[in-house]
Amino acid sequence: GAQQGILIKDAQALETAFKIDTLILDKTGTITEGKPKVTDLIWSDEADSMQFGKVLLAIESQSEHPIAEAIVKHLKNDNFSPILTDFFESLTGMGTKASFEQKTYIVGNERLMHANQINISNTLSQRAEVLKSEAKTVVYFSVGNEVEAIVAVADQVKTSAHSAIQQIQEMGINIYMLTGDNEQTASVIATQVGIENFKANVMPPDKGDFIKELQAKGKIVAMAGDGVNDSHALAQSDVGIAMGSGTDIAMESAGITLMNSDLKQIAKAIKLSKATMHTIRQNLFWAFIYNLIAIPIAAGALYPLNGFLLNPMIAGAAMSMSSISVLTNSL
Repeated sequence: GAQQGILIKDAQALETAFKIDTLILDKTGTITEGKPKVTDLIWSDEADSMQFGKVLLAIESQSEHPIAEAIVKHLKNDNFSPILTDFFESLTGMGTKASFEQKTYIVGNERLMHANQINISNTLSQRAEVLKSEAKTVVYFSVGNEVEAIVAVADQVKTSAHSAIQQIQEMGINIYMLTGDNEQTASVIATQVGIENFKANVMPPDKGDFIKELQAKGKIVAMAGDGVNDSHALAQSDVGIAMGSGTDIAMESAGITLMNSDLKQIAKAIKLSKATMHTIRQNLFWAFIYNLIAIPIAAGALYPLNGFLLNPMIAGAAMSMSSISVLTNSL
């Protein structure tokens, strides 16, 4: 496994992997490259961009999300300089909230805007719908009760994703894609890689709950992810698979870590599990067959019939042959 870039922390994961019938894939960093780039930054009023751009930079600089990092990089390229906010709060799976000079600023998804009763103008709303249809993630930036800007972020689908998913499906495994992204973007990405079952707008705790639902139906579930948001789901699944490019907590929660984050490695890990369990069963046969035959004979099972007793030298040889058979088979 290590030679193939598959690190196995937990032997139980290797013993369970061959039984998998359901695989859950996170979108960002698992199906996609996890290196989002800003493609569009649209202000409701361009005159406000200089005033609010530095605030947006300050807020996103305090977030560790890959999308926030992409926005920070884009704003810095546009020569914005961050200011120091008075207050900052991270809202897991939704966005961030901050205040500066007695104004409240919120950066996040559409659900977060609705939850805070923030108005999105028809112009920005229509632009957002177009961007979502292009498989882009839309981030909203509000000042007070009004959305002042939308940021479109695109994350490239991994080149090997479609063929890897097809390969896993051919092994008889059902695949689900879970993402906190919007329905339209999730649908486009799922179609691109050949996944029929997907759930959008999924909060981090919901991933673990969805896995519990599948397990309650008797499914053996594997979860592949790379972020802090995936750690609970990775721990809940029967087999947790972390991407090597992901966070430390994801790798700590998973039994298997894929060093090069290629989805084809998941199929390899399952095949490795099958091969390992096949070898174990063969070895159990070779370990017992000599003893099952030799012990009754050594105990005198044939003596009443023909007076045959097993020479201790032959018994010793049979014992050695069982070990040699196991070692040879493993090699």
